[in-house]
Amino acid sequence: MESLCRDCDFLSDEQINVCPSCGSGRLVSHARLSDLSIAHIDCDAFYAAVEKRDNPDLKDKPVIVGGGHRGVVSTCCYIARLHGIHSAMPMFKARKACPEVIVIKPRHAYYAEVSKQIRQKLQALTPLVQMISIDEGYLDLSGTERINHAPPAVALSRLARDIEDDIGITISIGLADNKFLAKTASELDKPRGFAALSQDEAPAFLAPKPIKFLHGVGKQLALKLARDQLHTVGDLQRKDVRELAQKYGETGLWLHQRAHGIDNRVVHTGGERKSVSAERTFDKDISDLKDLEDRLWQVCEETAARAKRHEIEGSTVTLKLKTNKFKSLTRSITLPTPTHLAQTLFRVTRPLLERETVQGRAYRLIGVGLSHLETARGDIRDLIDPSVEKRAKAERASDAARSKFGKAAVVTGRAIRLDQTRSPKS
Repeated sequence: MESLCRDCDFLSDEQINVCPSCGSGRLVSHARLSDLSIAHIDCDAFYAAVEKRDNPDLKDKPVIVGGGHRGVVSTCCYIARLHGIHSAMPMFKARKACPEVIVIKPRHAYYAEVSKQIRQKLQALTPLVQMISIDEGYLDLSGTERINHAPPAVALSRLARDIEDDIGITISIGLADNKFLAKTASELDKPRGFAALSQDEAPAFLAPKPIKFLHGVGKQLALKLARDQLHTVGDLQRKDVRELAQKYGETGLWLHQRAHGIDNRVVHTGGERKSVSAERTFDKDISDLKDLEDRLWQVCEETAARAKRHEIEGSTVTLKLKTNKFKSLTRSITLPTPTHLAQTLFRVTRPLLERETVQGRAYRLIGVGLSHLETARGDIRDLIDPSVEKRAKAERASDAARSKFGKAAVVTGRAIRLDQTRSPKS
């Protein structure tokens, strides 16, 4: 077992509770601390941390970044989280949970500049930096001990102090054998944390966790697995991979790998999309199913267009709705084969929408997203819907016509109806 002091970088080859060099108790210990090399860096409550840095009077107060007309919480500090406030919560609920909370309008361009400063510090350690959002990223520190004059764990410890001293915010670090485990480790000791997790210990560590503990398992997938008596990661581990693949398709293979801590993705400097989506907020709340279907088709087309533009497709399709009372609903379905076709997105989300339009329930927002992404592989036969190949050819022909002659070259009946709805009657 090795231990590292996060305040002075003293490195011991045995587990210790107090640093003999500086007396600090801020230590990270792991049997393979010196040779783990894949890291996940996550800024702690990034937007709120920047605002508190710039205004020291906010240091010990609950702070939300967000607001606006019909707004939601973008992020909140850890003090606000003690009151039950969280990201994406409607502002009126956040204010009710903590009446004394201080609300700050987001400064996205400014946060992006701070993010660039952080990225520069990451790239000083290794060229293999993959930012996956404005406030988090992966690093591959393999082979960097010579240039950093320290093993990856020590270099990361220094990085955390540099960011805190020079930029004025804190980060949490996960160090592991792969990206999935690094991301998992970075959330074990937040905020201002540092944790390590290796591949060999991952199955035992993950086994007692609820399935939702696995990044990428959403509420609906967890419910589906629970109906099949799969409640913990250990339940997944005991299932044969062939049985999981037969029952859940590619999602089953993905679940098998993550349950055993396996992740073969490499750190790409170009970044990586976790999802692609589109959503629309209505000028007026809508309860009529026919009108909602028209809006659903719009976001399906937009999501499909974005996926095609990035040459990706996804196997999990998510419908997002927000009621006129600000309650968010998400309903997901996992397909046997990935897609980026608007027709397929609409076909699988329309029944989900229909089930939610009951008793005149009105909605203010609709969205569709694709996740569990991979590189597009062209038209693949859908075992559940063999006619998808024919629809795929028709949709691609429409795409080609729009690309050559403009968006108005091919217009659906739903689009025409929406235009007529928007146009004032003569």
